[in-house]
Amino acid sequence: MSASTQPPRAGAITFRLVGFLFLVELTSGILQGYYVPLVTQIAGSLHVTTADYNWTEAAQLLVSALVVPVLAKLGDMFGHKRILLVSTAVTALASWGLVLNGGSFAIYLIAFALQGFYVVWLPLEVALIFDRGRRTGTGASQTRRAAGFLVVALEAGAILGALASSKVFAAVGHEIAPTLIVPAACVTLVFVAILLGVPESEPVAGRVLDVGGFVLLTLALLSVTGGLTFLRLNGPASWTVWVPIAIGLLLLIPFGRYELRHRDPAVDLRVLKQPNMWPVQLTAGLFGISVLGAQIPLSAFAAADPKKVGYGLGLDADFVSYVIGVYLVSLIVGAVLFPFFSRRVSPRAALIVAAFLVAGGYLLFLPLHDALWQVLLNMVIAGIGSGALVAALPSAAAAAAPRGQSGIATGLTNTTKTLGGAFASAVFGVVLHAGLSGDVSSGTGLGSYITVWTICGIGALVAGALLFVVPKLAFGDAEGPEAVAAPTRVE
Repeated sequence: MSASTQPPRAGAITFRLVGFLFLVELTSGILQGYYVPLVTQIAGSLHVTTADYNWTEAAQLLVSALVVPVLAKLGDMFGHKRILLVSTAVTALASWGLVLNGGSFAIYLIAFALQGFYVVWLPLEVALIFDRGRRTGTGASQTRRAAGFLVVALEAGAILGALASSKVFAAVGHEIAPTLIVPAACVTLVFVAILLGVPESEPVAGRVLDVGGFVLLTLALLSVTGGLTFLRLNGPASWTVWVPIAIGLLLLIPFGRYELRHRDPAVDLRVLKQPNMWPVQLTAGLFGISVLGAQIPLSAFAAADPKKVGYGLGLDADFVSYVIGVYLVSLIVGAVLFPFFSRRVSPRAALIVAAFLVAGGYLLFLPLHDALWQVLLNMVIAGIGSGALVAALPSAAAAAAPRGQSGIATGLTNTTKTLGGAFASAVFGVVLHAGLSGDVSSGTGLGSYITVWTICGIGALVAGALLFVVPKLAFGDAEGPEAVAAPTRVE
């Protein structure tokens, strides 16, 4: 039998597996890009203002932060495919709820929040892929390559969704409900694809769900994200901001003590404190500042009229969308290049370079922001680094985690990234409001944008510096046997 016709080894990461997961991430991208161009029309159909509609984004962000750790852990316990199916089913039902909301903003808000279950898809997919590759001894390198393709699908789906929604809206006579059928149908079809085409991982037997740990973690996350939401609404002078944040941080103390005593903790702090894990998790949080928090300020700056306010590019909405499209394409380039670059140097070195590219791109905005080519150059540099990090961080966490904890490790990179994005969204909102509420003709608003770019750049610089703590040979296939043999704390 020739090599081309031999069946794949048991546990091999096959093109078929990655192909089905490619469809899942393509759908995830569609969900992220489809609704944004329709915000004004959807808000009008629900009889609310655009400002009120922003609560849907906040609610989805909150739900995502809360459910990802739990679902990722359940994937480790019961199989990543099984939990991927559950999260996809919830997302599908929520997506159809958006179609059938009957003009009720309350129903739409709940459905849009529950649609946030899709955020756990990428961590579960990376954990599932790593579980397959682990059995062949090449899990780390194969997971990096596969994760790069999944990020390509994610960003391609976001572009496709953003371009398709307005076209569908026009084709169905500017009716919202029929327009929203498209993403709901995509999620429904991808549920079938997962069911029929994705093999199950091999969970470790004898696991128990740490309910107490997850309750404490959920309360802490809820308090912190709630405080950040009030920061955006009430400003930094309000007690409603700092009291919830303080409560959330204080809850981490009993959470840590409880986890260290538990035989199968929700988050294994002993694993988390290892030098190949905690820098990755902190990098994800710092990376979330720019990748989730900087896009709206960048869009606003590109649209600002320099003749009126003294800064900006004065682009119309269509041209701004093209600028964002260039940024998304650069993310795809970064995701594709990362596995090849990491083979030539090392995964650790590639991560450091990616973080410094993000830092360089945003810090270049400080001197270079007056012309379109300058803005595009900065965004492409930051985008290439961002695309690499989006693909690399979950796979790095999976490679650093012992067997049976790859799901929660990859899920935590998503949670910390979401928290970084929530922090950035709140702080940037306050900064931009303060800068733009005065005499805009004086150009004081430019200082607010410079503050945003500086925070993004410094955050990425700190992330790059933290990654030097990681051992030089971390995340390589050489660590595969150690990861397999690493003890789980199940008794």
